[in-house]
Amino acid sequence: MSKNIKFIHPRDQITEVISRIYKRGMTTTSGGNISIIDDNGDIWVTPSAIDKGSLRASDIICVKKDGTIVGKHKPSSEFPFHKAIYEARKDIKSVIHAHPPALVSFSIVRQIPNTNIISQAKHICGPIGYAKYEIPGSEDLGTVIADEFKKGFKAIIMENHGTVLGGSDLTDAYERFEALEFCAKTILHGSQIGTPKYLNDAQINEFETQATGILPEMEHTSYPPNEVEKRLKICNIVKRSCEQGLMISSYGTVSMRLENNDFIITPTGKNRWDIDLDDIVQIKDGYREAGKIPSRATWIHQEIYNRNPNVNSIIMTQSPYLMAFGVTGEYLNVRTIPESWIFLQDINFVEYGHHFRKNNNSEIVDNCPTALIIENDSVIIAGDKLLQTFDYLEVAEFSAKSIVLGHSLGEMVPINDKQVEDLRKKFLT
Repeated sequence: MSKNIKFIHPRDQITEVISRIYKRGMTTTSGGNISIIDDNGDIWVTPSAIDKGSLRASDIICVKKDGTIVGKHKPSSEFPFHKAIYEARKDIKSVIHAHPPALVSFSIVRQIPNTNIISQAKHICGPIGYAKYEIPGSEDLGTVIADEFKKGFKAIIMENHGTVLGGSDLTDAYERFEALEFCAKTILHGSQIGTPKYLNDAQINEFETQATGILPEMEHTSYPPNEVEKRLKICNIVKRSCEQGLMISSYGTVSMRLENNDFIITPTGKNRWDIDLDDIVQIKDGYREAGKIPSRATWIHQEIYNRNPNVNSIIMTQSPYLMAFGVTGEYLNVRTIPESWIFLQDINFVEYGHHFRKNNNSEIVDNCPTALIIENDSVIIAGDKLLQTFDYLEVAEFSAKSIVLGHSLGEMVPINDKQVEDLRKKFLT
């Protein structure tokens, strides 16, 4: 979605985001609904009983402030609670309701996911409300949900139903939705292999306020001939990562080396789905491109490039199966299949906080491994060409997924030491 969301018609915003939710497997053909209230008080909402996988802008319904319905379909059967939320909270301008599997898991055991599982989620999601079960589409359901929103919540678990989230606009609501489902997935996957560990509020506050040392601005910026191509590659990999569930809206950093130790990197505070070429930030001789704020992880990327001349691209992200190991501290043994070990070798693990600028941790930046997991925060993948680095990320996530899913079958039997040595001789010497 364009950075100038206010210039995109509500119909187009809704169809783009519902398509994204459907393709990511976070709702079904018939499930889920999205709405936006405009400055006139009119509510734009997804239709009832129309395929969520093929919605067009012309399918979106407008319910006028006076109750008049404009459109060729009926509005969503859940429209009453959308309307109730807008009446209860004037600051809410968009609402998402869906049945994403991980959050439904929490709703049917009547629990709320603890967003302290990863560093940024508490800040994005805020406190989570809980709405008691009422019949879908009923006025009673609208009442219990609106009552939770009146308490200040922007994210609600709906008992035996799913979730509903609000935002200052649709991008804000979607970031909250995606982050909450990611937390739920990470807790569920982590629980399959060990015991999830949570950050305390002090650790999260330190993450939010850490002094990363914002670089001074360049007076003049020049662009090497190949930089536009590299910016395009970064944008494409970020979008691909989001589409495949390897990155979420609110977290993920990608960079590529330019000449010497100069590089380009994704910005901070920008929805990852929407990053374009002009958002990418150039870092040169310790200065940043004027008018742009690079990722808070810029110092890590800078130090890796400074100390590892063979590294030319870095991806720092969160993916659900890798983070299952990140939140439990369980060892991720990539001796699962030959490709996994050849690409990744052994994956290191560092404690939360070691990635803060003040620590300048050598485990992260000196002799940077192909893959490294930071406790309750992220995974760092480093490589030469960006597509190769992305491939390493996919291999790492697939390996983690295989181990998590296989855990219910029995104990993993890894490739043995002799087999590893044979691989080393054939592929790495």
